[in-house]
Amino acid sequence: MQLRRRSLLLAAAATPAAAAVPAHAAEKTPGSRGPLVIGHRGAAGWRPEHTAAAYTYGAQTGADWIEPDLVPTQDGVLVVRHENEISQTTDVASHSEFAARRTTKTMDGNQVTGWFTEDFTLAELKTLRAVERLPLVRNRNTVFDGRYQVLTFQEVVDLARKLSRTHGRTIAVFPETKHPTYFRSIGLELEPKLASAVRRNRLGPRECVIQSFEPTSLQRMTGLGVPLWQALGTTGGPYDLVSSGDPTMYADMMTPAGLAGIARYADWIGPDKSSVAGTSLLADAHAAGLRVGPYTFRSENQFLPADLRRGGGADDFGDAFAEYALYYRLGVDAVVTDFPDLAVIARRGL
Repeated sequence: MQLRRRSLLLAAAATPAAAAVPAHAAEKTPGSRGPLVIGHRGAAGWRPEHTAAAYTYGAQTGADWIEPDLVPTQDGVLVVRHENEISQTTDVASHSEFAARRTTKTMDGNQVTGWFTEDFTLAELKTLRAVERLPLVRNRNTVFDGRYQVLTFQEVVDLARKLSRTHGRTIAVFPETKHPTYFRSIGLELEPKLASAVRRNRLGPRECVIQSFEPTSLQRMTGLGVPLWQALGTTGGPYDLVSSGDPTMYADMMTPAGLAGIARYADWIGPDKSSVAGTSLLADAHAAGLRVGPYTFRSENQFLPADLRRGGGADDFGDAFAEYALYYRLGVDAVVTDFPDLAVIARRGL
């Protein structure tokens, strides 16, 4: 354990000195209404994820930030999909002209079979249409299948600004770099493209927060002047560290020493909600000067603690309001949710 903690701290020490105390640290404070509500992939509980409809509905119902996951096209454009493998989130399988592009790749140490964004140009991806990723869980969302295009990150930025004007409040974008080590290995590095978009759009700390599970991806963007968010898994370690032989695990990153290392380059941590309740993580992170936004809050029984499940089905809605109330009382600074409308209603009860 000592070796692992030392490894993480050494990685943090390698971060540029200017990032030791982020210049934008004051901007990470949640809104005066209470914890921030982050629309996970828009409002994925009510609309197919990462679509204009999901982002729009999330903003309409009160989300403070909307989250686009970023992957590249063959021609180097950042598009918004949860994964670069798109058979579950688009109708690509029904396009016979792309049948030959189905393939198997190794990403982050795992073999994945399907169709991948990096094998398509943006123009080709624009011929596809989004579908509900969890049709057996959220059958009601399948009514929207086939109605929406794959969005570019630029289109999401433009949409967020339009929604901000419509609703009279700033709606921030919360992009995540997906599989950055993998994309770097095939010559489609994400960070320069994202940094360029931030600068080109003059996105400030109220309009953009960047997240990643890979610390080296965040450390490449410490000079952008926007808050950075270190996402944390429940098992194993970040793939960038694993692939370089660094033994640091997510569990190490959630110790006081690990949190101190994160605070040298990031402003937030995003742990799984299971890592927060009944632990000292929230207090330890706050002591390190970090804000905390656990993920992912959902309303279906299968995603809720046993004592909050209602009805007989795994996909029936349980007492989501009670779960939000629990985490709000604990003092989290944000929640990442598929149902931002319910999180906002629960927040009003504070």
